[in-house]
Formats: sequence, structure tokens, C-alpha cells
Amino acid sequence: MRSFRKELWFEVPDRRGLVNITADVEAAVRASGVQEGLVLVNAMHITASVFINDDEAGLHHDYDKWLEGLAPHAPTSQYRHNETGEDNADAHLKRQIMGREVVVAITAGKLDFGPWEQIFYGEFDGRRRKQALIKIIGD
Repeated sequence: MRSFRKELWFEVPDRRGLVNITADVEAAVRASGVQEGLVLVNAMHITASVFINDDEAGLHHDYDKWLEGLAPHAPTSQYRHNETGEDNADAHLKRQIMGREVVVAITAGKLDFGPWEQIFYGEFDGRRRKQALIKIIGD
């Protein structure tokens, strides 16, 4: 069985943002040489997420509005976590909702997706350098 590891680095300029990383994951699968296996993609920070959904601007807007409604950033004083000097409690909650990672099957050397599926890095406390991990195993 083969194993392959790659890091992706991001610096999202705003507090929140989505980055389509599907092409990066596909490139890693090709570089790994794995034909049959699994790829794990996970955010390496507790205020970021990796998830699968459609790459459609209206949906991205809806996610932002929905998440901000569930865990609004302001006022920052509403969160006990922010009493530590942080201002990112909402980002931790948003990450919990959107999830830490995805696992996708690799079949015949390609991501085995359903229709419209794409992989996204979701940033909820941006403006600093963060990473995601791609880990591929298989034959």
C-alpha cells in the first residue's frame, strides 16, 4: 500500500472565505500514483473547515449568511471564549458545523465524486497563514 502526504497553505484575506481546492486534491492524487484507495483532506486549524458541496456562488452566499446567523461574529462579548483575549469564538462554532475533514474514494486514479461535488477549504478566522492536509493511501 502506498501513502502520500501534501500540505496546502492558505492566507484568506478576509475573516471568512471559501476556497475550491478540488484541483489541488486531484493533482495530489495524480502525484501519489494511487489508483484505488482513499484521500483524506482536513483543515489543520480549529477555525477552518474542509467540506464537499456544489461550487455555486448563490450557495456560497447562503452558507455565509446561514453560518453568520447561527454563530454571529459580533458582538464578540457574547462568547465566553473571547474573554481569553480572542475574538474568534464564532469561527470555532462555524468550524464545528461545517466539519473538519472529508474522505473521498479514489477509483481508477480519480476522485470518485457524485454529480456537482467539489472540495472546499472554509475559512472562518482568516487574515493569517493556515494549512490543510491531504493524505492518500491505497494501491
